[in-house]
Amino acid sequence: MSVWRNVGERTVYENRWCQVAMADVELPDGRHLDHTVIRLRPVAVAAVVNEANEVLLLWRHRFITEAWGWELPSGGTGEGEDPAIAAAREFEEETGWRPGPMRLLLAVDPMPGISTSHHRVYWSDQAEQVREVPVDVIESARREWVPLETVPTLIARGEIRSANAVAALLMLHHRRLG
Repeated sequence: MSVWRNVGERTVYENRWCQVAMADVELPDGRHLDHTVIRLRPVAVAAVVNEANEVLLLWRHRFITEAWGWELPSGGTGEGEDPAIAAAREFEEETGWRPGPMRLLLAVDPMPGISTSHHRVYWSDQAEQVREVPVDVIESARREWVPLETVPTLIARGEIRSANAVAALLMLHHRRLG
């Protein structure tokens, strides 16, 4: 059996959002290597699809990758917070729409080779607009209902780059239109 074993680690940086550690990893052949481990809070993601099979997306710039793209509303879950409630909260804060009942769509670990970032994506097929301007208006340049049928093209053009959004939107595309 080919198992890498963490035999110990030391923190090299920590703040309220993340912890970066250096792990002493024993490989199956007995050799050791230093491996960076990034520990992050779990992430809750929300997708809402309306009766016209449109999904509400955020158009935003990410300074780290210097790229614009469509994303789903998301954010970290608080200590002990139900991720479905966190997803609904983030959706409302970032869009001005309150989602209906949230159902788990999928759970993904976008970078399991280096990070504990665990993303749970919830979805709803109903929402009510509760404010014209979202609470977190700085989260995106605009918010639009985008037809699910355009998702594969948007991904191919690089307009949807976030791993959790790609996975969730392709799954919703398949469920609703496939």
